[in-house]
Amino acid sequence: MTMVSSERGTRLARHRRRAWRHGGLGLSALLVLLGAVPASAQGPASAPRGVPGPLFTADDVLDLTIEGPLSHVIKERGDDKESFPGTVRYRAASGNEIVIPVVLRTRGNFRLRAKTCGFPPLRLEFEPSATLGTVFEGQGRLKLVTHCQDGRAEYEQFVLQEYLIYRIYELLTPRSFRARLAHITYLDDDGKREPVTRYGFFLEPEEVMAERNGMEGLHVPVVAPEQMEQADLVRLEVFQFLIGNTDWEPFQPEKGEKYCCHNAVLIGSMWDQVVIPVPYDFDWSGVISAPYARPAPTLGIRSVRERRYWGVCRPRAQLDAALPEFRAQRDAIHRLVREQPGLEPKRAERMIEYLDEFYGIIGDPHRVSREMEAKCRGG
Repeated sequence: MTMVSSERGTRLARHRRRAWRHGGLGLSALLVLLGAVPASAQGPASAPRGVPGPLFTADDVLDLTIEGPLSHVIKERGDDKESFPGTVRYRAASGNEIVIPVVLRTRGNFRLRAKTCGFPPLRLEFEPSATLGTVFEGQGRLKLVTHCQDGRAEYEQFVLQEYLIYRIYELLTPRSFRARLAHITYLDDDGKREPVTRYGFFLEPEEVMAERNGMEGLHVPVVAPEQMEQADLVRLEVFQFLIGNTDWEPFQPEKGEKYCCHNAVLIGSMWDQVVIPVPYDFDWSGVISAPYARPAPTLGIRSVRERRYWGVCRPRAQLDAALPEFRAQRDAIHRLVREQPGLEPKRAERMIEYLDEFYGIIGDPHRVSREMEAKCRGG
């Protein structure tokens, strides 16, 4: 589908503003008007439809080796990134070594920059027929979140913390991305880089996550808050406040992008009038506090550790209705963090202390009014 013309874009913006103010435009009509494209129409799926695959149905840590011309792979930082052949190796429960050919490529935006990450995020592409009978069965394209910096141990800790954030959101809703942690040895077959072994995690493909929830990915330029499932939107907003994250935008695309959204995807059905935002990419959150993370100047906070509620202004009853499910998962969140393999105990306790500050807020109605309701988006 082609980009809308400037005249049509003006018309869409006018309709969007009208829908935002009055909620008068039906969602089906809005999505058709906006040129909604199901994710399945954007190109080949990351996995064959109807094949769940075993990778994201377990949570034990995978021990893997990724081998290829890594010294060349990680230098690919531009728009036209070259891909390289490689292999993924692991030992099956039977004791047999499994070797799977893959295509390796860098990916990402901010973490793709060389000044941010010496070792950027990767994308692995599998030939589905080569994965039969393996833990990667049914996978096509997979995002891999890597350790970013070889020589700085805290960056590997950031990976574990971000992985935990995905796990925490999954406690709250199945309308979330699953993640699978791996302990990975990276071997450069050109011999130009020393082998390193670090934690990383694979992220469930968007199409698979949507289909698992009986939906499909929706690609639209913009969606007004009123057109979304409100319980799902409020959950996302409160969750971002829990982890201290403001680096997200579920209503319009990132600058220079064609489709919504920034660090969120939309799933649902344009015909059943369902649109649900699903968040991802949490490395700028305050609970991690990576050295490169900075709050937007417009937010009025000086550090990502300082929480800023970025939810849409809404009736207080809707906000209050979202809080019990967070309270119900408090102990489970504590267990996840404390039992995470590889996470330093002191870091785990600091993470819990930060998350518990959120629980102190939502446990006091006056603080909810002062620190959340009064600081809502549009208020």
